[in-house]
Amino acid sequence: MKSELLRFDDWTRPVEAVEREVVSLTEEADKDLPPLLFVPGLGHGAWAFAEHWLPQATARGFAAHALTPRPGGDLRAHVHDVVQVAASLPRQAVLVGQGAGALVVAYAMGRYPVRAAVLAAPVLDGRTTLWAALRTNPGGTIPALFGGRLRLSRKQLFGPEMPDERARELLGRVTAERPRRELIKHDPAPRPVGDPPVLVVGSPDDRVVPRASLDRTATRYGGAPLLFPGMGHDLMLDVAWAEPIEAILDWLTKELTQA
Repeated sequence: MKSELLRFDDWTRPVEAVEREVVSLTEEADKDLPPLLFVPGLGHGAWAFAEHWLPQATARGFAAHALTPRPGGDLRAHVHDVVQVAASLPRQAVLVGQGAGALVVAYAMGRYPVRAAVLAAPVLDGRTTLWAALRTNPGGTIPALFGGRLRLSRKQLFGPEMPDERARELLGRVTAERPRRELIKHDPAPRPVGDPPVLVVGSPDDRVVPRASLDRTATRYGGAPLLFPGMGHDLMLDVAWAEPIEAILDWLTKELTQA
């Protein structure tokens, strides 16, 4: 029987140590508030949060950090990195995962007692996400089915209001990656340690994560998804980026007040 507490694999096959890229904004942060750790999805790095969401969180008094996933790492390695970075912070952290980063956060919650968690446009249902990608972006998706790189498209990441020049600039920063099979097929994420509050946010117009998948994920964590119509998968970079992060921070502030 597998044991989440013993984590036998970590003893027999320890995760290789790497130098982690973490972008942090901590000036003027309220020391009584928990730090936020943002975890990006496939093809994205800490830069995806550094432009908008980190400064916005800091403006509300939260120390904000974003972790770039290690190149070529598997799910276990990514979870390990998130847990290690979170454990190094001075206070019990809030984890915010976007896209495939939300899957990493879902697994990390089984090992690290988060203060709260946010799953933004979460890719937890890999098969459903794959079919959605094939319908929307077959040219960028089919190569990934045969060991090639997945190339995300404008329609998948952004809403129609995104200016063409800005969309091209951002797409130029998104790395084409070879997605691991475990992104599609994996065991259900463990139950979070300590039953923390979990918020699911997304868009009904997301071309990566279908609305039904958002509903299933939110139901699993005992709630309903908070929706932002007209936005694409990259909530943190789309034109209306301020709406989701402000709603997330309002929710978090309310949860902290009620605790």
